[in-house]
Amino acid sequence: MDSDRIRTVGYIRVSLEKQADNGISLESQKARIEAYAELYGLDVIAVDVDAGESAKPLDREGLQRALGRLTTGEAEALLIVKLDRLTRSVRDLGLLLEQYFSNGTAYTLMSVNENLDTRTASGRLVLNVLASVSQWERETIGERTSEALKHKASIGEYTGGIVPYGYVLSRDGVRLTPNPNEQKVIKRAIKLRKRGYSLRAIAEALVKDGYLNRSGRMFNPSAVKKMLAA
Repeated sequence: MDSDRIRTVGYIRVSLEKQADNGISLESQKARIEAYAELYGLDVIAVDVDAGESAKPLDREGLQRALGRLTTGEAEALLIVKLDRLTRSVRDLGLLLEQYFSNGTAYTLMSVNENLDTRTASGRLVLNVLASVSQWERETIGERTSEALKHKASIGEYTGGIVPYGYVLSRDGVRLTPNPNEQKVIKRAIKLRKRGYSLRAIAEALVKDGYLNRSGRMFNPSAVKKMLAA
């Protein structure tokens, strides 16, 4: 074995419905990995396989085995036929790049189809572009999710988490509707606050009035603050 040849683990994947489509069968992928390794002087120590696995989860057995060979030092590089063999999600690809193939790691990523080799300047450029696209997608999804939640909240729809005091979740699980009994407590707390009561004094007054929280205990100042802000 030539000590100068980079130790490489190959990774191949197919989903059942596409095993023989478009030249991506397991046999085809393995042959292309071996040909690429021979051309570029790579020492393929293993080829890990995920047969009949979708590209969605990253916890695939074969993929995790291949990545494990990197972290244990058994291999220095990961070789695939196409980036979509790793994942079809830009977000998940970004996570893999950040964790294993960024400038702060010693691992190399190579892809036959994309002619990607992160040991080269052009390969690192492609890596940075892919990582930037991944970050952009995460931020865009985050912004859209935030706006969607704000809109749902503005029209009284439930956005998840604990149902706020003073409301109850509708039977269809979509909308928050006022809870008459709890609304009485809130109105009482607001009146006391307007009279200059402290949060603790309001909590104590509510107990004297016979009002308790959902657990049957005295309201604490923090709960009173949330109640007044609702």
